[in-house]
Amino acid sequence: MIEKVLEKIADQVLALDEASLSTLRAKYHTRLQHFDATKDWERAVIIYFIINSVITKNNMFNDNIKRLEEQRKRGNLKKTPSPRVGKPHLTLIKK
Repeated sequence: MIEKVLEKIADQVLALDEASLSTLRAKYHTRLQHFDATKDWERAVIIYFIINSVITKNNMFNDNIKRLEEQRKRGNLKKTPSPRVGKPHLTLIKK
């Protein structure tokens, strides 16, 4: 059950725009530096690290795409279709 909740949160975070998140990063960084034992502080820490995780994920993604393209250009890697992300396309066939 907890895994499903985390997957849902991840899907919601992935739908957010990195540029919008980046503008909020400094705000939450400042907030987490001013500790107080409140839920608001804890929430700010989580939000800050969510923003960082999206930025890190995008950097990793871009670096890997760049590396794959360079390998393709050198002929070290054949071009393959990218795998489908999300739910597979299924067609209901009635008998």
